[in-house]
Amino acid sequence: MANLTTNFIGIKSPNPYWLASAPPTDKAYNVERAFKAGWGGVVWKTLGSEGPPVVNVNGPRYGAIWGADRRLLGLNNIELITDRPLEVNLREIKQVKRNWPDRAMIVSLMVPCDEESWKAILKHVEDTEADGVELNFGCPHGMSERGMGAAVGQVPEYIEMVTRWVKQHSRMPCIVKLTPNIADIRKPAEAAKRGGADAVSLINTINSITSVNLDDFSPEPMIDGKGAHGGYCGPAVKPIALNMVAEIARSAKTRDLPISGIGGVTTWRDAAEFLTLGAGNVQVCTAAMTYGFGIIKELTAGLSHYMDQKGFTSVDQLVGRAVPNVTDWQYLNLNYVTKAKINQDLCISCGRCFAACEDTSHQAISMSPDRTFEVIDAECVACNLCINVCPVQDCITMEQMPKGSTDPRTGDKVGEYANWTTHPNNPMAKAAE
Repeated sequence: MANLTTNFIGIKSPNPYWLASAPPTDKAYNVERAFKAGWGGVVWKTLGSEGPPVVNVNGPRYGAIWGADRRLLGLNNIELITDRPLEVNLREIKQVKRNWPDRAMIVSLMVPCDEESWKAILKHVEDTEADGVELNFGCPHGMSERGMGAAVGQVPEYIEMVTRWVKQHSRMPCIVKLTPNIADIRKPAEAAKRGGADAVSLINTINSITSVNLDDFSPEPMIDGKGAHGGYCGPAVKPIALNMVAEIARSAKTRDLPISGIGGVTTWRDAAEFLTLGAGNVQVCTAAMTYGFGIIKELTAGLSHYMDQKGFTSVDQLVGRAVPNVTDWQYLNLNYVTKAKINQDLCISCGRCFAACEDTSHQAISMSPDRTFEVIDAECVACNLCINVCPVQDCITMEQMPKGSTDPRTGDKVGEYANWTTHPNNPMAKAAE
């Protein structure tokens, strides 16, 4: 069996799956249940400073996006940080950590953007014997209007400043949680690194309105006829999260910065994808809220089985393996030419490929009177839309044309141009000549 134990910035846990800072980690009862189920660690729901209590709405807090089968694809939430008393949270964190010394215990923090507030909360957290802190610079709703959360995460100078305060006033490892509501995710990551962060975690939720009630004309979730933007999470955000993780992992300025991957992790495959793109572990929220803490058994068993199949004996051997293969478009191999091919034995003659290609793409699929569908090589650009709309797995595949052959669509010899940087239609290539 593969060893799933991880050592992330000096914080050890029996597997790479942590519960993200969210309702599932709001109290000892939840966290104890999670650890009993097998989760490797938790990020305790965000604590605020002593002072006026946080007040959450007493009504619907979630909006949802479902697939055709009502499978939950995304959640929008308008819940704020913990509204439980600070001293209660701190007492429970300390007790849970003592009960489960082998599990990672990270405490998420969000306080006003002044040094004294951070210094005060850090002292309290250190007394709990927690393993580290996560700075919540990502929350896009409620707290951002008060100058916290994403309001800090969108300003690299603030990220660097607060991170320096935390490293100056605390011995604990510091993870900076980044907001995706920004143009270039590398800039806040660079700022966190300059401030001395031990790692970054991403992504936090995406600013969103998931739906509008067409009877009351209000965004949902609706509170007494009104709605507000919230944070979007769940399987639907995974592609955005993967890209942002990869951007940090392959950037020269941040490639050595450890990453905790967050965003739509629902299956072991999702976790493996984050790990290959540079994440040292993953954090999960929506999947646990959808299926319960017992999903951890599938997550660990699936990842372990996959690693056994690949011959990996530790998670570290998987981390970052896909990063060298992430590149910019201009460096993609233009000599790699493929054409779609339809397996007539598998085809059920539904016509989806024909409709999609004829109406919206390149008219590269023909339909005979008896509903036999075939690819017209002279028109096929290998966009693979036909594969994506086909309901039968492996019915349509892409076959590579050999180097030196003639592409019937363009008349060019396959293998003539390596990539766009050398292509004669590229104005920059012409200028270089």
